[in-house]
Amino acid sequence: MRFLRTTAAALAALAATPALADITLYSGRGEPLVAPIIETFTAQTGINVNVRYGGTAELAVLLQEEGDASPADLFWAQDAAALGAVVDLFAPLPEPLVADVPSAYRDSENRWVATSGRGRVLAYSTDRVDAADLPASIFDLTDEKWRGRIALPATNGSFLAHVTAMRVVHGEETTQDWLNGIAANDPVPVRNNTAAIQAIGDGEADVAVTNNYYLVRFLNRDADFPVNQTLFADEGDIGNLLLVAGMGMLSTSTNQEHAQAFVEFLLSPAAQQFFTGEVSEFPIIPGTIVTRQDINIADVIQVAPEVDLNTIGDLEGTLELIRAAGLI
Repeated sequence: MRFLRTTAAALAALAATPALADITLYSGRGEPLVAPIIETFTAQTGINVNVRYGGTAELAVLLQEEGDASPADLFWAQDAAALGAVVDLFAPLPEPLVADVPSAYRDSENRWVATSGRGRVLAYSTDRVDAADLPASIFDLTDEKWRGRIALPATNGSFLAHVTAMRVVHGEETTQDWLNGIAANDPVPVRNNTAAIQAIGDGEADVAVTNNYYLVRFLNRDADFPVNQTLFADEGDIGNLLLVAGMGMLSTSTNQEHAQAFVEFLLSPAAQQFFTGEVSEFPIIPGTIVTRQDINIADVIQVAPEVDLNTIGDLEGTLELIRAAGLI
């Protein structure tokens, strides 16, 4: 049985609670992506969610600076690295609440839980790149043939998490060498993953390592958009990292009952269906019906490296390596 049971009766009981308290959410997930599901939660429960949107890494730093004085009840991050960076600020979530989530997609002490998954993929121009010429490994992107052709969102949360995972799997020296090699190839700087896909479509770049769902949104608007995506051919390559978006509840929250209700809502069938159908991410609750995606979670799991997501919390160490490479 789920912790609060996302049923009409349970939601009605919450909505009927006198003087229901608001909750404050710090969201590193973009407003266009998650505002609809937040609005649905409020409509069904009567619990208002005050949202502060910002970059995932930026909000993680803010939480560290605010400490016990933070007004946040919940932190919704677009990657596990940011959650790991502030995990000591979280209260453990009740085991029955997260029991349906596989252990690989939550903190070992339930201090955070994944809300959806995404695979890291290689997007490429269908006009200027032959699929047969694509790199088999993310490390091959340092080849001179890719000079000036890589769109790079160097401060994006998913990129930071990806590089942190590379550090865990391959070590500091190898990761620094890779970053230096990417920098030597004069990448095209972009703001985020959406901008990376747009840069390829506009002819400003030819390839980018991004999350699987961004291109899907472009293709939903324009089936002829001249970009495709694929996984790296080398099985177990760190380029094929499986990442998650996730959420933790602040230990200083004074509205933990309602904060937990929001977490449970995000793990409900309706919310999981939203993430897969509307956002084109992967569900983290087994049994969720998945709409057709060009790359599905089974594809990613088959070639993904084994990385404990609880080990990729050192964002500052990653930023130091990126700065040392001159990428920011």
